[in-house]
Amino acid sequence: MTTTRSDRPVNGHAHPGKSRTAVDPTRTTGRRPAPDHGSDGGKQPPAAARIVAMAREQYRFVMSPDGRPYAVAVDGPNIALPLRNKGGLRQRLARQFADAYPGEVASQSALADAMTVLEGIAEDTDPEPVHLRVGREPAGGIVVDLGSADGRAVVVTATGWNVVDRAPVLFRRSGAMAPMPAPVLDGDGLAKLHALLNMDESAFHQLVAWLVAAWIPDIPHPALVCKGEQGTGKSKAAQMFINLIDPSPAAKRSQPRDEKAWSRQAFSSWALCLDNISTIPPWLSDTLCKAVTGDGVVDRALYTDDDVVVLTFKRVLAMTTIDAGALAGDLAERVLMLDLQLINSDRRRSEEELDATFEAVRPAVLGALFDVLACVLAVLPGVRLESMPRMADFARVLAAVDQTQGWHTLDDYLATSANVATDAMEGDPFAMAIAHLVDQAGDWQGTAAQLLEALPAPLVRPPNWPKDATRASGRVKRLAPLLRSIGIMVDDTQRSRDRHRHRLLTLSRAPDDDASASAPEQAPLWPEVTPPGGGRTLPDQS
Repeated sequence: MTTTRSDRPVNGHAHPGKSRTAVDPTRTTGRRPAPDHGSDGGKQPPAAARIVAMAREQYRFVMSPDGRPYAVAVDGPNIALPLRNKGGLRQRLARQFADAYPGEVASQSALADAMTVLEGIAEDTDPEPVHLRVGREPAGGIVVDLGSADGRAVVVTATGWNVVDRAPVLFRRSGAMAPMPAPVLDGDGLAKLHALLNMDESAFHQLVAWLVAAWIPDIPHPALVCKGEQGTGKSKAAQMFINLIDPSPAAKRSQPRDEKAWSRQAFSSWALCLDNISTIPPWLSDTLCKAVTGDGVVDRALYTDDDVVVLTFKRVLAMTTIDAGALAGDLAERVLMLDLQLINSDRRRSEEELDATFEAVRPAVLGALFDVLACVLAVLPGVRLESMPRMADFARVLAAVDQTQGWHTLDDYLATSANVATDAMEGDPFAMAIAHLVDQAGDWQGTAAQLLEALPAPLVRPPNWPKDATRASGRVKRLAPLLRSIGIMVDDTQRSRDRHRHRLLTLSRAPDDDASASAPEQAPLWPEVTPPGGGRTLPDQS
């Protein structure tokens, strides 16, 4: 009997002395024959190379100024995809590879090798700004990402606003973001928002100015503090404010436990709210101050031991609290305090009803806020202030809002800021002790150690009472702005005349000037211009 086994090719070649027979190996194995390694034409490129080729056909690669690589679809939304994170390019390419090569799945090592190559491609490009929710286009307009899958955005200029299909600047997304509804033209948008809030007209006008300023990305924004007793709806109001600026499934956050946890939260959201703040530790107060004016965090680069990335960001912050005394002096100078009134039982509404009403009016509210923002952009370049408060850029926005809307938000903000400083003073026993010393002794001069001895220390010292001269000197410097707000000047530039040359602290009462007799008449805060539109979208000025 004749058998065919001896005639079957072995490793692709016939046995010596035997003729090669045409045998279909799938008859016995059920599998496709292995590729012929001796022939270049039948060999597939490695999986990593095919993934790289697939990625380069569909995406361009950029590097952000903070050293993070991103991929941007060539034919798609102007959205920057992280290369390795969940929901980023790696996950998408793994799925596309499985679709393109049925029966084959890219290994973890192949994907990692491909990502390394793509990161190298991104590093060869000049850094490109990558924005989160809000960006500034080169022509000066403000772009707000709607957060939708199609990549639509709102572009606001001095002549009005409109919704565009593709954002003119590059945005990134995070898991902490939610889509924003497209704004609509509605003449009663602001009134519909005010109807949801239990605050007087002065507070509401300041809130509108703060919401508008929150979309101006390149200025510091004071932290909005919603203050009021229990039952005033602080948390719900703050949640609505954040969901107007930067909607999120977690608009309210608990107090972060350390600086690293805070930096992760701030990196993923343009605006966020810290809810129910009772005490603020010094490290968090410093961190929030830096986030208001522009923070920088140095962190270890991902997948490395010796490289670092620098994260720089300004953020829009809101907080809810019962006691403003929780604010440290430097943070108190960077807040906008709004008092919420107690809600009567006959006007109280369920949270479900509030949520439904807010969702119904949100497109109209957004349209009205973008109207005000367009008017602000039209006059802001010409706004000049005679005296510059601590948050000078924000004060200029308030002045622009007042000019276009006929309000008085700047005066109200400055008056409220003075009250916040007084409340912060009363919440700091060490500051109150210094004020008491100056009231009793008049001008005082001495070393920090002598100051500790001279101050009437409380029977039970609070935890933040300085324990030594070095800490006392630092506390006095930090309290200097608050002390100045109540007329106490601090000078630490002088030295003792002995051989030790100790630094001296000089505390003195500022002279009381009769403002009505000595102050000259104040010039206008801005040049005379025609009010553009009275709060509505401006006509085309071209």
